[in-house]
Amino acid sequence: MTSSTAAPPPLAAPPDPRHAPPLRWGILGAGGIAARFAREVPARSAQRVVAVGSRDAMKAATFAAEHGVDRAYGGYAALVADPEVDVVYVATPHSHHHAHAMLALAAGKHVLVEKAFTRNAAEAKEVLATAGDLGLFAMEAMWTRFLPHMVALREVVASGALGEVLAVHADHGQRLDLVERLYAPELAGGALLDLGVYPISFAHSLLGAPAGVHAAGVLTDLGVDAHEAVTLTYAGEHARAVAVCTANMWARSPTTASVIGTEGRLDVAAPFYGTSGFTVTPFSGRAWSWPPEGADRGGFQHEAAEVARCVAQGRQQSDVMPWSATLEVMATLDEVRRQLGVVYPGELTGVDPAVEAVPEPDVPPR
Repeated sequence: MTSSTAAPPPLAAPPDPRHAPPLRWGILGAGGIAARFAREVPARSAQRVVAVGSRDAMKAATFAAEHGVDRAYGGYAALVADPEVDVVYVATPHSHHHAHAMLALAAGKHVLVEKAFTRNAAEAKEVLATAGDLGLFAMEAMWTRFLPHMVALREVVASGALGEVLAVHADHGQRLDLVERLYAPELAGGALLDLGVYPISFAHSLLGAPAGVHAAGVLTDLGVDAHEAVTLTYAGEHARAVAVCTANMWARSPTTASVIGTEGRLDVAAPFYGTSGFTVTPFSGRAWSWPPEGADRGGFQHEAAEVARCVAQGRQQSDVMPWSATLEVMATLDEVRRQLGVVYPGELTGVDPAVEAVPEPDVPPR
């Protein structure tokens, strides 16, 4: 009996995270996303988490004990001043990414900043300009771009196997009723920066910056976005392409993605933004599937290893997640918020410098 699917062709894979030079990491913030980083990165790479900082000293101590971290600090300034820390992973709410990244850079530390990188493009530009001036490495922690299936997917698209790309669809919805920070404007809450950034960054990784942004959505009573659909149009070589990106924080959605071209279709299994696989269906020929590496779960180890490789090479930015990509995605998010009418308190005048006094709610893993 003949199989209905063909064998996948040889495809590129990311470098083995275990072979990246070791760095000593400090984690700024002790919430859920920080815990995931502390679990996955040392277990699946040569990286070491040596310190954690929280505004709550007890929370930092508990985090350190749970994850085998050497030092715990009841304050962010103390963390970034630690001479044994090479690079700081900023894992606080979006509202404070700018301030905390600037704090770490001022202390001479390289930074990996959770996505979305900042509240807006202006804040992102300041962080990246500062890193540039100081000769330090900075990167947005868009871990999806470094995952094995995304490396292979980009090779498939670049090879022309799908023909001309005409459409990209990506969706990310979660039921997050109990995550209080997502309902707080002062913490830059809402679905867009937390969830919608994934579909928009996915589209960007394949089509680049859009020429047009068209957004529709629903806001909460407090004025943050809860549900949106974003249509992106393009110019130049992708002038015939359209991307549709959806996100919501009220209900779990399929969390799949598709790339449709003139010669075939590629469908990414759920969750498209996590460790996954895809199926390619040519319009002429047999379908084939690319499975994820069975032993390579987790995911955060790939972005951490990229930081380590770049720092060892004296580079200030990654080719996979360059500063231009962060700025272009942030500009798209800014335009979506403008059309939806979402404004975060304080973002027009900058971040409150009293960063130690601001609440630090958990940032749950995605």
